[in-house]
Amino acid sequence: MIDHPLAQAILTTLRNRDTKQIEFRKGLVRLGRLMGYEIVKSMDIETVEVETPLGVKARGVRIRDLDHVVIIQVLRAAMPLVEGLVKIFANARMGVVSARRVEESHSPGSLDFDVEITYVKVPRVFGDDTLIVADPMLATGSTITAVLKHVLKYGNPKRIIIASVIATKYGIDRVLGEYPFSEIYTVAIDPEINEKGYIVPGLGDAGDRAFGSQ
Repeated sequence: MIDHPLAQAILTTLRNRDTKQIEFRKGLVRLGRLMGYEIVKSMDIETVEVETPLGVKARGVRIRDLDHVVIIQVLRAAMPLVEGLVKIFANARMGVVSARRVEESHSPGSLDFDVEITYVKVPRVFGDDTLIVADPMLATGSTITAVLKHVLKYGNPKRIIIASVIATKYGIDRVLGEYPFSEIYTVAIDPEINEKGYIVPGLGDAGDRAFGSQ
């Protein structure tokens, strides 16, 4: 969990029902950038030597994995989050998946939902890639597991990272149960999923709050 004070302050603003659309969207962008910094901290660093304009050698570092990143955004809620991630992973290859949780498929007392995938556009994934799948809300895990099933048809990456703003223990356990080598980055783990499958206290429908409900 990303417990950086700035990330937690931004999340507090996002949770506030009085936060307007533009401010909400900008908050997701800022969290995407902070999440990118956290992911970079986990990447391998190699020591390199460069020559400065003064003709003097200086030792520094290179992050090789920055050139091998694939970012998949789950439409439409993940768009602002990905905008922030791309500010860190500028050379990332990009893909999109349009996924909709079918609300009417939900049975009382169950947290399972059918997920409708209507569009997939994903680049080839290579063995040295870090695959980042971005979706602000990881509630039951139904959407993320369905998206990963489609995306991994394009190749097997070195790492699988789920980038979310809010998650639940149920959703995390489900994703790790089906994809045990995946890693989950989130800003908060909320305690409850209500009867409609929404995270509580949550922050509402991230897509509607970022882009409008109509």
